[in-house]
Amino acid sequence: MFDNFWGNPHVTGALERMIAHERLAQTLLFSGPEGVGKATLARRLGARLLGHPEQIEQDDLSLPHNLETVATREKWSADKRNEDPLLFSTHPDFVTFAPDGPLRQISIQQTRLLKDRAQYLPHKGARRVFLIDRVDRANDQAANSLLKTLEEPPPHLIVVMTAENAYDLLPTIRSRAVPFHFSPLARGQMEQFAASRHLDQPERRVALAAGSPGLAVSLDLEAHDKRRAAMLALVKVAANLAPFGSWVPVSEAIGRSKSERLDLHLKVLYELLRDLLVLRESGGEIHNQDIRGDLEALAGKLQFLWIRKAVAQVDEIARLIRRNIQKTIALDALIAGLRCEHLS
Repeated sequence: MFDNFWGNPHVTGALERMIAHERLAQTLLFSGPEGVGKATLARRLGARLLGHPEQIEQDDLSLPHNLETVATREKWSADKRNEDPLLFSTHPDFVTFAPDGPLRQISIQQTRLLKDRAQYLPHKGARRVFLIDRVDRANDQAANSLLKTLEEPPPHLIVVMTAENAYDLLPTIRSRAVPFHFSPLARGQMEQFAASRHLDQPERRVALAAGSPGLAVSLDLEAHDKRRAAMLALVKVAANLAPFGSWVPVSEAIGRSKSERLDLHLKVLYELLRDLLVLRESGGEIHNQDIRGDLEALAGKLQFLWIRKAVAQVDEIARLIRRNIQKTIALDALIAGLRCEHLS
């Protein structure tokens, strides 16, 4: 049932055995890095139990029509989103609940709707499957509402939750799910995957995806390079290697673009800081191999403690994103704090 699923055979094998022995758990938790196939495997599992894979695959959140739906809803008022909670259900017995709104959260309105729909009997067959994608994006109210469903799920319901970090979830939610951790694919597997999909610029995609086939496919290299240039400028200014004035036009450009979310810039910034640390400490393999020379020169001017401090401050901004922090203010404040750290 998992033909052409790449990587993590320990997960697919365990699911195969559960189904073969008719002991499939009602609540499953798939955790691991973005793009390693957690939601993909959830849909494959749904297709195995319900049939009609062509319908279930229409709810793949990376498909253009679904991306457009999510992007459109970001412009809606909160009241309008609350009146019409986001879900995808091309197949009537397979329902996907996905993060919604500009903060990309699972809302309490969605988990209440999930609780109501959980009671519906299957249209056909004996099961219904609910996928809660990025359950770690549920706020406290939504998480507590979800817990009520997980405590006593109806016998026909299978719930599959995905999360990057299982320990971002309430312990009470984790304790009610059978956990499966997904690991990044090895480089050789990623190269085979890229070749099988005939991806353009496969070497760059494999390097930047860091073992996540979903990222290798979905990565917009042009947009990535623009964000990388901006974050590289931020690092140089924050390290006092360039004047603050050089950051001003970059900050203004980020602020003007409504489509450039702060979390997308932070992901690229994490990549750069990771590469700078690797180059400074070991000189090993990096993600941004195409600009290795520039990063090596920069790494030679940075101290380990400064890089560690930078990562800690980016972590703090990532935590504040759910509070709708203003992106240019956050990045400007990051620079100011790190410049002071460098001077001290």
